[in-house]
Amino acid sequence: MTAATRKPFTGRHMLAIMIAFFGVVIAVNFAMATLASATFSGVVVRNSYVASQQFNQWLDHAKAAEALGWQAAAVREADGRVAVSLKGVPAGAQVRADAWHPLGQRADRALSFVRAADGRFISAAPLPAGRWTIRIEVSAGGRSWRTEEPIS
Repeated sequence: MTAATRKPFTGRHMLAIMIAFFGVVIAVNFAMATLASATFSGVVVRNSYVASQQFNQWLDHAKAAEALGWQAAAVREADGRVAVSLKGVPAGAQVRADAWHPLGQRADRALSFVRAADGRFISAAPLPAGRWTIRIEVSAGGRSWRTEEPIS
């Protein structure tokens, strides 16, 4: 092609390039925002001001619970029930837990436990398959202790 047969670069060409560029940027942003909001609600606490007023109290509770030296380990049994093994906990302990899905795709579930003959605590109902975080609360001797365990 010679210079005389080339079409000149006009404002329409520039407009088409700008529309295509910003169209791709907007489409990608929309797709990412849709995926982000579908997998995480963004709510960590219901009221951040109230949570900030309780923060030091939460730290004090955490230090007191850590000083107890209690430990828990949760595993999923073959039948889907959750088994919790405790260490350093006095006799007569009570265990309860809440299971929540890390991505919020499933509803939270409250778990109740019964003590097995081997000393472990076994949930009364099975937990559906998938990744869960188990928030375990142990009460014994007028004291309580909490921990979180991931479970698959």
